[in-house]
Amino acid sequence: MLIKAEQKYTKISPRKVKPIAQAICHLSPTQAIETLKFMPKKGAKLLLKVLKQAVANAVNNKKLKEENLKIASILVGKGPILKRWRPISRGRPHSIAKRTCHIKVILESKKETK
Repeated sequence: MLIKAEQKYTKISPRKVKPIAQAICHLSPTQAIETLKFMPKKGAKLLLKVLKQAVANAVNNKKLKEENLKIASILVGKGPILKRWRPISRGRPHSIAKRTCHIKVILESKKETK
């Protein structure tokens, strides 16, 4: 049984979130939550939020125990890019790309209950 949680249009570059996601992908959700609490990065705070959402979905909606969950995958995809510009010398514009990302956490139950 798969349980999903997703956060879209997050105002951070996917390049900054992917290494954090790879670091916790092999851990259990409880260990991942403890690890993310002490990471001094903005992406860790955002991943923690989505991971807690997924665990809450499993416990409240599917009536699963938190100990029986494991992380199936964490997907960090590109979102739309906000294009801005800033004037430089002689008033010429230089473009600035403000990147966004979509974070998706998929949990699965270790023991299938029938």
